[in-house]
Amino acid sequence: MLEALVCPQTHGVLVYDAERQELISRAAHLAYPIRDGIPIMLASEARGLD
Repeated sequence: MLEALVCPQTHGVLVYDAERQELISRAAHLAYPIRDGIPIMLASEARGLD
């Protein structure tokens, strides 16, 4: 299913971080959380990356 998901801001590739349960968009410098197995693909819910 990961292959079908893209970053909602950049439409770029996402990388799955199993340890943190997040989908990482390196292009947007955001980490989208996965809660109860559901990716939350809202920029307002994303964590910024340094």
